[in-house]
Amino acid sequence: MAEQKRDYYEVLGVDKNADDATIKRAYRKLAKKYHPDANPGDKEAEAKFKEASEAYAVLSDADKRAKYDQYGHSAFDGGAGGGGFDFSGMDFSDIFSDIFGGGGFGGFGDIFGGGARGGRNNGPMKGANTRAVVNVTFEEAAFGCEKELEIYLKDECPTCNGSGAKPGTKKEKCPKCGGQGRVIQTQQSLFGTIQNVTTCPNCNGTGEIIKEKCTSCHGSGYVTNKKRIKISIPAGIDDGQIIRNRGKGEPGVNGGPRGDLLVEVRVASHPIFTRRDYNIYSTAPMTYAQAALGGEIIIDTLDGKVAYDVKPGTQTDTKIRLKGKGVPTLRNDKVRGDHFVTLVVQVPVNLSKDAKEKLKAFDEASGDSLNSSHEDHKKKGPFGRKKK
Repeated sequence: MAEQKRDYYEVLGVDKNADDATIKRAYRKLAKKYHPDANPGDKEAEAKFKEASEAYAVLSDADKRAKYDQYGHSAFDGGAGGGGFDFSGMDFSDIFSDIFGGGGFGGFGDIFGGGARGGRNNGPMKGANTRAVVNVTFEEAAFGCEKELEIYLKDECPTCNGSGAKPGTKKEKCPKCGGQGRVIQTQQSLFGTIQNVTTCPNCNGTGEIIKEKCTSCHGSGYVTNKKRIKISIPAGIDDGQIIRNRGKGEPGVNGGPRGDLLVEVRVASHPIFTRRDYNIYSTAPMTYAQAALGGEIIIDTLDGKVAYDVKPGTQTDTKIRLKGKGVPTLRNDKVRGDHFVTLVVQVPVNLSKDAKEKLKAFDEASGDSLNSSHEDHKKKGPFGRKKK
């Protein structure tokens, strides 16, 4: 018995009254999570991606959505393509160009038995995104800086102007697909005639072949060059965040724009400070005398050393707040988080004999000695009367 299909609205996690923008947003999230490029070899993810794509193909089309709302899944029984639904003619390019940086649908056609558009796409397509990593110090991340990266990027081959063909020659129509970029295989089954549309293996879907390849780029149409690119690190950036540099990625196809350069920022740890959101956390030492009598201590901050007046009788692990001494926010570098400092009493070690005697005298003279209550209890009996 065939497995029951889930409700399309349930698949996308949206309400039946959801508007087009909500449906598209829900599908983008699922497509990014389960796309085959992000889950190579994962059959379960592939199945979920196909399920979500089928749901989006129906609910994003006003006519198909109306039929589905009226008849359910039976409205599409017997259609061509994977799983009883015909994906030919569906345009997912705006979804995947944003997620994967251009025409690289990454196996979409292979999953559904055909191209994402049902044919070759000669229109301009955005180039692929390029990824890089930049290392910065704790302070550089807090206040921003400029970095320069060396990366390898493709450029249009100057010899053939990007055609891939040897100068004086040109591309020819693919004889296998007749320039369509796809081949159609027809099969007979118990349910009738099924057409399976796949990308032409001879021209890889371009519809054209190169008989005499350019010797400079070997027919690819591109050459790789090393480039130095300046990256602006904004104040307040945190570890693992991505900086997008538009138009700094791989070249587009058929006159399309270049992809983007996505730079991951890796922030080095700091020996004193710890960061949480835009706040800074640290500890500061104070002597026993400073804690008891009060006085000025010096605290290290992102802005340098600052003086702070400790109140008399301050206990160890007391937390203080230095307002506006944290990390600048990404939206407004004039607005900063706070710096929270834990004050810790440093117990003296390696005391001299004279220092020990004076410390004992101080302890005995102190009215709130911790030992005084214990000594009084020893001098008295269990019922509060003094022992004879």
